[in-house]
Amino acid sequence: MSVRLQIAAMVFMMVQAVLFGAGMVVILLTPIQSDAMEAIPTMIAISVVTSAAIAWLIAPRLRQRYWRARGADGDVISG
Repeated sequence: MSVRLQIAAMVFMMVQAVLFGAGMVVILLTPIQSDAMEAIPTMIAISVVTSAAIAWLIAPRLRQRYWRARGADGDVISG
């Protein structure tokens, strides 16, 4: 298993939690609330796919090798 995949798997859980919470707030505080039984499973599926993509994009930025190759100190994500 590649290091990028391992980092992405750990980041995925955190991103998934944030997207799930944001989705639940949107569903429960809007008129969609009346259709929550259909909206929540859809929101969960969308957040899983979205967080997998976001985690895959964030993972290389958390490695020092990524920044050393570019001659930079880092950014807000990597420190």
